[in-house]
Amino acid sequence: QVQLVESGGGLVQPGDSLRLSCTASGFSFSEYGMSWVRQAPGKGLEWVASISNGGGTTAVVDFVKGRFTISRDNIKDTLYLQMNNLNPEDTAEYYCVKAPNWWTTRLVNGPRGQGTRVTVSA
Repeated sequence: QVQLVESGGGLVQPGDSLRLSCTASGFSFSEYGMSWVRQAPGKGLEWVASISNGGGTTAVVDFVKGRFTISRDNIKDTLYLQMNNLNPEDTAEYYCVKAPNWWTTRLVNGPRGQGTRVTVSA
């Protein structure tokens, strides 16, 4: 049974940084690509970033390029999202999503955790 647990969200000010984590269990983490998606209040799910199973291939949505970095630790079965220079438009619930194979970019739907809330406000 796939289990994904996100953590690391919180209330921060514009310009601050956060690192989100997603701990995986119930499947062979190192064999699957992963993604981060987010859902802002009143809006639908939005793809943020993807990473291949080994971590060698990544992709991020244009509006977070240069600010967000996706990475993973296959020893710890953990996915990360480093978010720098946050702005109020980044306020959302952030979810990690398991890909159906070693690499799927722009993945929005799939097994995901309960989410972690990021609020950026002055």
